[in-house]
Amino acid sequence: MNMTQVKRIVCLANSRKLAGRCIAGREWASGNGGKWIRPVSSRTTQEVSEYERQYDDGSDPKVLDIIDVPLIEPQPYGIQRENWLLDPTYYWTKAGTCSPFQLEPFADPIERLWIDGNSTYHGSNDRILLDSMGGISSSLRFIRSEYLLLKVFAPGEAFGNAKRRVQGRFNHAGRDYALWVTDPVYERRFLSKLDGDYRIDQCYLTISLGEEYDKAVYKLIAGIIELDGT
Repeated sequence: MNMTQVKRIVCLANSRKLAGRCIAGREWASGNGGKWIRPVSSRTTQEVSEYERQYDDGSDPKVLDIIDVPLIEPQPYGIQRENWLLDPTYYWTKAGTCSPFQLEPFADPIERLWIDGNSTYHGSNDRILLDSMGGISSSLRFIRSEYLLLKVFAPGEAFGNAKRRVQGRFNHAGRDYALWVTDPVYERRFLSKLDGDYRIDQCYLTISLGEEYDKAVYKLIAGIIELDGT
């Protein structure tokens, strides 16, 4: 019988996933960078519901929260080796808050984001074809970026779809990336603005590989943390 264990993480992403969220963070050990942990539900699609992720006062975990998460066992799935099955019978506990300026030990080395060279129509280096994924054994990266250009537009407008989206463009390890944003805080903030480009300087980004779709996986900006605090 599996026993519940508690892992303390700093939350680096609380992003959209189907009807719930994808929560991800790194183990917190006196502020030193630890292993990635992505709590997942027992449902086939693994997203975390509001009920499953809430604190005892009913509030939702936020990026930079230091959280004690009740977990049952590791549950790797494909390239998502960081997954842990959560215990839905316990509340999560907020143990504190991390400052953006404490995040340097958690940043990954400056190197390309898995495999580059394949792009969608609106993206840049945003897709990895399934037949070229050999050797990938992780699905999360935490990087520092000198800038992030957020582009608000309707990518399907020419085909009658007026829904607007937020895309993040940045350069990392000498390569240009244009990835969709799934951080709901930044989506809401920038969808409230007019179509256009908006620049953020000095930030951390949590990059996640999403679920398989159309014979590929897609790189997503799952979390944005600004260093200037605005």
